[in-house]
Amino acid sequence: MQTVLIGIMAGGLIAALAYATWTDIRSRIIPNPLNAGIALSAPLWWWASGLSPWPGMAIQLALGGAALLVFMGAFAMGAMGGGDVKLIAALGLWLLPLDFFQMIVWMSLGGGLLTFGMLIWKWARKNEGQLEIPYGVAIAAATAPVLAERYIYHFTG
Repeated sequence: MQTVLIGIMAGGLIAALAYATWTDIRSRIIPNPLNAGIALSAPLWWWASGLSPWPGMAIQLALGGAALLVFMGAFAMGAMGGGDVKLIAALGLWLLPLDFFQMIVWMSLGGGLLTFGMLIWKWARKNEGQLEIPYGVAIAAATAPVLAERYIYHFTG
């Protein structure tokens, strides 16, 4: 039963990430209710994954809180939007520490490529406006394969 729940929840998280990607591309906004839903569903995920209250759940809470604090710095510098920061923090509640750090590395690389591509696009179009990067794309693209490898493939393969 828990294996089925893990598969359903992992699929649901991937669907939520797809929606975050779409809204970020469309309007450069990742909705607060979406981020809240991801964060608030983490305890069910912990239970289904068999995570112990101590130290497992405590580590996940600390990871999510630390991610929020660190990426709030990027927000304060204008390098990242608030929705992106909240999404990363919510994912810190879901992903085990090593998986989370793997996601951050892939997100950083993907975000860099995305930024470079958008800079070229802006230059080619001779657009003088502010460049707004939809980092939700890089966040989702980095999270989905990490999640799929750890949970979906692991439990079905």
